[in-house]
Amino acid sequence: MATQQAYFAAGCFWGVEYYFQQTQGVMSAISGYMGGVTPNPSYKEVCTGLTGHLEVVEVNYEDTQISYESLVKLFFEIHDFTQTNGQGPDIGSQYLSAIFYRNEEEKKIAKALIEQLQSKGYQVATFLISTHNTPFFQAEEYHQDYYFKTGKTPYCHGYKKIF
Repeated sequence: MATQQAYFAAGCFWGVEYYFQQTQGVMSAISGYMGGVTPNPSYKEVCTGLTGHLEVVEVNYEDTQISYESLVKLFFEIHDFTQTNGQGPDIGSQYLSAIFYRNEEEKKIAKALIEQLQSKGYQVATFLISTHNTPFFQAEEYHQDYYFKTGKTPYCHGYKKIF
């Protein structure tokens, strides 16, 4: 049993975290930031759009229970990967769609799924970004498990079967 990490940016991290937490084989989903230049940024700093960070969820999963490919498929099925300027009503660079891949195998899987979506007529706006020299910074505690703490449901995310 080996725990792996996957990193997904799909708009507001609350909704992304919500859907991944409910997935069989996922041990935890942690809201945070990746891709920018400011070390250990705050939510307030990220919201300015000046740090270069995206809102990201670190998905810790058991690779014997769920595959990376299945996680990437879920990622595409819970947000509008065709939106270029954010996600739903959340507009800004911190809300862009991106997959942060850890190795060439993950990149290959993500590219193959993007090509599959393009062959279905989708204009995919998702970026593929290497995690090399791109640390994950955990968001403040009040962002963790947001929808479970509040009892609310995601307003920017919903599940739509595509694959």
